Amino acid sequence: MSFQRITIDPNICNGKACIRGLRFPASRLLGLLASGETSESILRSYPYLESDDILEALNYAALLADEQVV
Repeated sequence: MSFQRITIDPNICNGKACIRGLRFPASRLLGLLASGETSESILRSYPYLESDDILEALNYAALLADEQVV
């Protein structure tokens, strides 16, 4: 699976998966969702994020979870 909005660059956030090359780790976005934040509240709090960023982060998490299943 290919991701357009999830980037991994060793020079940004120590190579963690980030949203569109921003210094915003995908794990942070997923953590916000897991803690009960809504997509709308996240987009209000972080105006540089887009709704497609949230969807792609969720797809990325699903792929990682699927890889962990043995």
